[in-house]
Amino acid sequence: MTNTIPCRKMFTDTLVELAKNDKNIVAVTTDARGSVTLDKFANELPGQFVELGIAEQNAVGVAAGLASTGKKTFVCGPACFYVARSLEQVKVDVAYSANPVKILGVSGGVSYGALGFTHHSLHDIAVLRTFPGMHIVLPSDIFQTKKLVEELIDYPYPVYIRVGRNAVPNVYENENLEFKIGKANVLLEGDDLTIIGTGETVYHCLVAGKKLHEQGIKARVIDMHTLKPFDNEIVEKAARETGKIITVEEHSIYGGLGGAVAEIVSQTCPVKLKILGIPDEFAIHATPLEIFKYYGIDAEGILNTALSF
Repeated sequence: MTNTIPCRKMFTDTLVELAKNDKNIVAVTTDARGSVTLDKFANELPGQFVELGIAEQNAVGVAAGLASTGKKTFVCGPACFYVARSLEQVKVDVAYSANPVKILGVSGGVSYGALGFTHHSLHDIAVLRTFPGMHIVLPSDIFQTKKLVEELIDYPYPVYIRVGRNAVPNVYENENLEFKIGKANVLLEGDDLTIIGTGETVYHCLVAGKKLHEQGIKARVIDMHTLKPFDNEIVEKAARETGKIITVEEHSIYGGLGGAVAEIVSQTCPVKLKILGIPDEFAIHATPLEIFKYYGIDAEGILNTALSF
């Protein structure tokens, strides 16, 4: 499961290769080509690259305008800015106007750990879930990221994609995995309880699930890479078959993955539910893994929560 490539780099490397054969693919950024890893795209395809400087609101507007003309537009930059500073443009120019812009939010969640609340993006899922027509995907590793980019090129809806800053362990063995936006993946079968993760927490869920199996507790582990459209069916099935659910997310405990699962099970098949995430406080200043450990969303914390269930 060793990996040294950040998902953001897999995303842009895949995008530039596809863009070489499709002149309608355009990348837009805001003085972030380094942090997004768009240098290769800008150097090799300057005619398909737009630099707006530090002006995220303008970037979203420009991206929406390009998309309205038929361009396959990807606007890329730090997640914390695209879901705060330019939120009105995302709401009006992209979602309300039904422009199929793909918004790549890099260094999402607590990737900018030591920079604190101003640079954390722990509200993005909650906010964007309320925008009609807006889709949300958090890939769990580089292989899933590559498959996601390939599916996004001709995807007819606006999508927000959140990835972290650093390389994460591989969840999948290779790029020959099943992937479809809106359809979650079962990584580990079990009928004692279900652990559902999204984005960078999925690896920790899988490690915890395997440790539970070693202790005779058959945990089902689900990779809920798509937060909208949500895979209601897999959640309802897990609730009925396992009776207990733990959700794990690099997000506020309000309005994210846990909230989405709660909305489903409370109305269709009530079960015991534990939501793991960042509580109602400003997250500590630390490295991402230290923050994961502090709030119990790493493998050890998930394991302890499962055992207490």
